[in-house]
Amino acid sequence: MINWGILGPGKIAHKFATGLKDVKGAKLYAVASREVEKAKIFSSEFNAEKSYGNYEELMQDPDVDVIYIATPHVFHHRQTIQCLQNGKAVLCEKPMGINAAEVEEMIKLAKEKNLFLMEALWTQFLPHFEFVKHKITSGELGKIKSLEADFGFFKEFDPESRLFNKSLGGGSLLDIGIYPIFLALELLGMPDEIVADAKFTETNVDSECIMEFQYPHNVKASLFSTIQQETPTTAEITLEKGKIHLDSRFHEPTSVKVFTPEDEKNFEFEIPSNGYYFEAKHVTEMLQQGKKESPLMSFEKSLNLISLIDEVKSKIGLSYS
Repeated sequence: MINWGILGPGKIAHKFATGLKDVKGAKLYAVASREVEKAKIFSSEFNAEKSYGNYEELMQDPDVDVIYIATPHVFHHRQTIQCLQNGKAVLCEKPMGINAAEVEEMIKLAKEKNLFLMEALWTQFLPHFEFVKHKITSGELGKIKSLEADFGFFKEFDPESRLFNKSLGGGSLLDIGIYPIFLALELLGMPDEIVADAKFTETNVDSECIMEFQYPHNVKASLFSTIQQETPTTAEITLEKGKIHLDSRFHEPTSVKVFTPEDEKNFEFEIPSNGYYFEAKHVTEMLQQGKKESPLMSFEKSLNLISLIDEVKSKIGLSYS
């Protein structure tokens, strides 16, 4: 039995805990919040045995095997380092760090401590995404010619909100732009060149980000993120012999359409509880097998992902101190 701890019982943590309930060989053992009442409420809802009013107590609990970090972006680096120093395996919400230097330090320490560490980017483990990758790698539709993906929603401007607060890693790029970037990285690899532009809020975080990744043979990935408007939040991959369309919202459990000159097929994917189950199941299995790194969401992949985000930040003039 793998005993999980959750650090930061917010909205995403609720979704993760819901998925975790269906994972065999895993249980939510402890929850920590800066406000002990929040931890107690969360623990009661998900039948966790312990609740803590500070993060250090959770990190030091000898019965906790792995900690899921679900706090704002800017805390991921420090808290992951603390968890690893206390001998805990870590599943850290995306982005794993604010920049490549942070991610490199986290990975270096995990290797030194011989502990499991993985970035929590749940799309990687979802059935529809596995289907899309297999469809492309099979070669039946030929090579990719172009990719388009967007992720957008409307959020009323509030300088105190995490999304608009620069000190908490606010902006569209780190929060949701990471999903279109991940899609391009996973399906096309590292680009030869990146072109990017952005609009900014009064708090100096990007309210929208337009990106184009350029690859050999004139292959392009057109990517977009925004917290100013609702967008389709779909993805379309054009190949030599057809198209693959990931319906809204492409990064989470959804349906997929495959178009060829001959026909159109729609594929639906059933999931237990919610899609976070697959990510939680994968990490639980990795720990049960004594693995220290995921073959699906590897250290190299996380480093490539954050390096792409760093380059986009540089192109649009965004920095977090």
